[in-house]
Amino acid sequence: MKRAAVANPTSSTRRRLRVTPATVGDLIKTLRRAAPSWNAPIVTLVAAHSRDPFQTLISCILSLRTKDETTALATKRLFERASTPEAMLKIPVRQLERLIFPVGFYRTKARVIRGIISDLKARYGGKVPDDLDALLTLKGVGRKTANLVVTEAFRKPGICVDTHVHRISNRWGLVETTTPDKTEMALREVLPRRHWLEYNPLLVAFGQTLCHPTSPWCSRCPIEQSCPRLGVVRSR
Repeated sequence: MKRAAVANPTSSTRRRLRVTPATVGDLIKTLRRAAPSWNAPIVTLVAAHSRDPFQTLISCILSLRTKDETTALATKRLFERASTPEAMLKIPVRQLERLIFPVGFYRTKARVIRGIISDLKARYGGKVPDDLDALLTLKGVGRKTANLVVTEAFRKPGICVDTHVHRISNRWGLVETTTPDKTEMALREVLPRRHWLEYNPLLVAFGQTLCHPTSPWCSRCPIEQSCPRLGVVRSR
């Protein structure tokens, strides 16, 4: 029988200490052991399967404001039709829209993809740069996408922050920030560098499976005893 959501107990959770740079490794270690039973983020899966920075970049664009299940189907259709910049640029924009539908803002993303490819050909010989600042010069590429490409495709140190990473890092008290961009900068200061590469995919999977924005599954959480649950009003 489904367990009803209950008000989060205050007497125990408010006394819990915030997660610190010295203790975050223990939480990550515990989550790492539990992670094989969760679904990995789609961009992580694409990067692991293809080892192709271009496909990783395109999957990042498609994943923005889109559920992973929808992104997975769209990337499969698109990469079966064209998996290189040259081949993708030959696809008429209307056909590209149909291939990636129904990802969020699919018409805009079709134009963004074509613009990125043209820019890559003009300035980088058709290759995806492995530098964060260079990636950010591509129109339509923000910090989340650029960091994902750097970390997932090139395995270079970086911290990608999406809504899950932003929420959980603040819920732990590891940072106190108001936006994902501010969270990234704060994490660069406090998160031990050895955890940078795995932090995003681990917390995204954790956030999608258990640590939801509202009414998280604290009763099923492997780090329940160590989590301060800052800002959590109701849990299951």
